[in-house]
Amino acid sequence: MKRIIVGISGASGARLGLRFLESLPFEMEKYCVISKGSKEVLRLEEGGVGFDFEKVQNLKLLDDESLGECIASGSFVCEAMAVIPCSQNTLAKIACGICDTLLTRAASVMIKENRKLLLAPREMPLSAIVLENMLKLSRLGVRIAPPIFGYYAGNRLEDVEKFLIGKWCDNLGIPFDYQRWK
Repeated sequence: MKRIIVGISGASGARLGLRFLESLPFEMEKYCVISKGSKEVLRLEEGGVGFDFEKVQNLKLLDDESLGECIASGSFVCEAMAVIPCSQNTLAKIACGICDTLLTRAASVMIKENRKLLLAPREMPLSAIVLENMLKLSRLGVRIAPPIFGYYAGNRLEDVEKFLIGKWCDNLGIPFDYQRWK
């Protein structure tokens, strides 16, 4: 895999998107879109501690309000996109084809081009509306992969995060070493 888009939307657990981003192989080209909502979530959940994007190799940060970026076009060849976490608002917009942000436009492009798109919805309980949106997207080939951990992964937060990242990487065909079922 050469290129990946990582979207981080405004659901609780935005830290998971950052951990996923920094866990990707260094040689991959990474394009990251952070929604306005996720910036607020990160501020609240991480106590204002900033993430050091400089430590992520081959990364291009993109403005969610800039719909003219390369990832908004089907002619931009990108093997996969992951939205981690995926807010219910973002999930609904993607399911309905609403492309009012760079993140939702890029997801729409991945669907229309039949490329790998993974969404990690972060909400509980799931309403009938959310379940219908997930089913609609799943039928279109979108991978719906909520952050549900295996208890065999370990009991530290880092173990759980590594397990989730491993499962997402498996779904996208990205090599990643983590605790698997024995």
